[in-house]
This record gives sequence, structure tokens and C-alpha cells, in this order.
Amino acid sequence: FDFRKQTIFSDETLTSEETSEILRILSKHRDKAKLLINEGSKRFCENCKEECLATLYCENCVRKFLKNNFSNWTSENDNIDKLIQKCQLETLTPYNVVEWIPYDSLENVKYLTKGGYSEIYSADWKDGKYYEWDSKNQSLKRKGTSKVVLKKLKNIENASKNWFEEVRIYINTCVY
Repeated sequence: FDFRKQTIFSDETLTSEETSEILRILSKHRDKAKLLINEGSKRFCENCKEECLATLYCENCVRKFLKNNFSNWTSENDNIDKLIQKCQLETLTPYNVVEWIPYDSLENVKYLTKGGYSEIYSADWKDGKYYEWDSKNQSLKRKGTSKVVLKKLKNIENASKNWFEEVRIYINTCVY
């Protein structure tokens, strides 16, 4: 990391804005890698005073923010809510948070195909996903309109363990 950082600083062709953005992206990747292997130099968060690995945010503050918002959403299925909550309590980064998206937050919903236990759609998510932690306001910032893929369960009440296992595997491979 230090070598890359020094290389960027010594590149005279980059503007100060470009240098800052490249360093932010490098730090973002470094933070994720440190959290994935749970190794690296730690620091104390200036807000919660707990130890954290990330440098651009505090993973503990992000998780606390998400936990405090559990009561603000529901899929209306306890098993799905618990799965999403578990993912949020284990989230590593502010830009890979698993969320429940209410239907009224979607536009341009288009049917794609059927698959397994569900029908597959694409849509535009008006608010978009979280992308960055705002330390000053202790909140996550949203990206704005984003494309998403949706799965509509044929019978949510009878969702089998296989469906939940499929989702868990997807989350573990795509999010982390």
C-alpha cells in the first residue's frame, strides 16, 4: 500500500483531485481486504471509541447505524428479515450492504425470466444503494438511482430452506 501511495504522490501528471480520488479508492480496497482477513493495524474510532480496522469509516459505527434502522423496514417475513439483519450486522463495508427494497422505491420494473423458486425482474432503485459512510453525520450516504435485479417469490410463506440457502450462498460470494 505504501509503495502504491508513494507512486501516486510522485506522479506529476495527476491533478490533486485525481490523486485524492485514487488514494480514496486504494484505501477503500485496503479496508475491505483488512476486514476480510480480520488483520491489520487497528485504530480507535473518534465517535464510538471502539477499535476498528477500516481507515475510511468505522465498521462498528456502520453496523450500529444499520441495527438502529431495523425497525424502519420489513419484508413482512420474519425469516427474510432475520437473514437481512444478520447480513447487516456482519457487513464489512458501507458499499456492500444487503437491504430490503420496498416496491414503492422501484421504477421501470421489467420481467426478465423465471428461475427456481422465483420470477426475475430488473428495475431502477430510486434511492440506490449505500456507497459511503458519513462520519460527521454518523449515517450512510446513498448513491442515487441504481439498476437492481429482483426476485419475486412465488409463495413467500412456503419459502423452503433451499431458497434461503441459495440466498445465503449468493450473499457470501457476491457481497464479501
